[in-house]
Amino acid sequence: MGPVDNKKPSIKLPGDLSAAHSSGGSGNDYLWQPSPDQTARRGPEGLLLAKGVITAELLDEARAKQADDPRISVLEALVKNGAIDEMLALQTTAEYFKLPFRRITEQDVNPDVLDILPMDYLRAKSVLPLDKHQNSVVMAISNPEDIFLLDDFRRRLNMSVKLVVSPPADIQKAIAELSAGPSAQVDEILSDFDVDEGSVEVMDEEAEQVEDLEKMAGESPVIRYVNFLISSAVHEGASDIHIEPGKKRLRVRFRMDGILFDQSAPSVQMQAAILSRLKIMAKLDIAETRLPQDGRIRATVHGRNVDLRVSTLPTVHGEKCVIRILDNRSITVGLEQLGMAVDTLDEIQNQIHQPNGIILVTGPTGSGKSTTLYSALQILDSSKLNISTVEDPVEYELASINQVHVHESIGMTFSIALRSLLRQDPDVVMIGEIRDAETARIAVQASLTGHLVLSTLHTNDAPSCITRLINIGVEPYLISAALNAILAQRLVRKICPDCKIEVTEASQREMEHLTRCGVSGIKLYRGAGCEKCRQTGYKGRLGIYELLTVDDEMGDLISHCPSLMELRNYAKKIGMRNLRIDGFEKVAAGLTTVAEIMRVTQS
Repeated sequence: MGPVDNKKPSIKLPGDLSAAHSSGGSGNDYLWQPSPDQTARRGPEGLLLAKGVITAELLDEARAKQADDPRISVLEALVKNGAIDEMLALQTTAEYFKLPFRRITEQDVNPDVLDILPMDYLRAKSVLPLDKHQNSVVMAISNPEDIFLLDDFRRRLNMSVKLVVSPPADIQKAIAELSAGPSAQVDEILSDFDVDEGSVEVMDEEAEQVEDLEKMAGESPVIRYVNFLISSAVHEGASDIHIEPGKKRLRVRFRMDGILFDQSAPSVQMQAAILSRLKIMAKLDIAETRLPQDGRIRATVHGRNVDLRVSTLPTVHGEKCVIRILDNRSITVGLEQLGMAVDTLDEIQNQIHQPNGIILVTGPTGSGKSTTLYSALQILDSSKLNISTVEDPVEYELASINQVHVHESIGMTFSIALRSLLRQDPDVVMIGEIRDAETARIAVQASLTGHLVLSTLHTNDAPSCITRLINIGVEPYLISAALNAILAQRLVRKICPDCKIEVTEASQREMEHLTRCGVSGIKLYRGAGCEKCRQTGYKGRLGIYELLTVDDEMGDLISHCPSLMELRNYAKKIGMRNLRIDGFEKVAAGLTTVAEIMRVTQS
């Protein structure tokens, strides 16, 4: 840190609170005058009053309490009286001062800024530097009104400071974890594991290097940590485990309900041993670190059989590993449990029992397409029908169904597997994904020759599937003859039932979205955040859907190679409920939030 000179570094003060800099170096450098609208609101509590979150009576009570105890603010008095929770108070403070509000963990801290201020100072002041860009530092703070603290930053730092508002609990927890190092479980694992420099030597002989890695991966602390990681992920309901090496630390994250959450991670020196252990379990080449690899682990966790798909990818700081957790319990869900509206469910069940044609399920990666297709297959009578699938890879094994695994490296492609499968007299064929023109044409021909074909495409909505098939080379007249229905879907997070509360007043942005979609007069709910939902307000997921069935008029339109706009206009004309409208119906039912619907349907 350079010496402090006479040039005063700037601190980004809240919003339009303009600093009245004086010519001298006194503590008055950061005095400010509020703007007229802030004066009218009289602090963040005035913003709450203007929004109708609190009443004038509650505000008067809080001000009286604050007058009795000047050490607390009016907002803190409102929290103590139970009028609002702490998170809402902080968010309102950030909004009033026009600063970003941000939940943080120790993973959000750039290691290069940890020594910019003493750890004892950070702990005492409840502040935390997050990142540094040239001559400015990003600082998390819970009380941006503390002008004396901002002035103290100026005296201690010879650089500009940009503020973000974060909960004091987040700041203190991050400081504690950064001070103490890895978590208790990881400490136990590392206690008898030697990570000193020089404990692992780079060997000239590749065979000796392999032997050394196998020895490291066989050490009990590594085995215990990998088992702990997988067990924790399955117990918490994670769908993926991400192990990401950095320059100075290893990052471990679980994907739960579609969102990644940081977990306690061991020292970065353990990265090679952990990856080697996972490669041994997945029967991969532990000596190969320059090329991506894919493998599979079958395990029993908490008495349940789970399949783990392991994928490694070389990065500049080492190999990144992603483990997809495939729980067989997720495919025992019936179609009626996926969250479809009654009319959508009735129509899709009708389509699945058709003797021939193509049914497409579309949506981005992770939108639940495979689960929908597996649920559809299970309502068919496999004792009377020959049901076969072609997948890359086979995610779940289904009883009484013939499943074919694609191996492109040996020439076993979708199209080759599909041609061979059609000579096996199938009644129903499921294709994991239509990726190219050849697979699409074979699927169309199969549907026209008396087979029911189920498959997926990656498009934004149902009408886009038709233009995608035309673009990859399928003739429009064949599409109109073969296509029965298209189901587009997304997964949205459900409001946590344990902390669900009614929203007294929707935000302006929410009202704009609701008005644009013609929705009015509904009650809105949100999750306040609790232990069971990791303070997110959401727990679990459900689907939102749009179903487009191809009738005679639609078939005539397709055969004339229509534009996407023409297809969407026709879908609207025949009353197709699009993803956003279906989502808002679930908002009206109190199952999810407007923000969540807009997040997954922005396109």
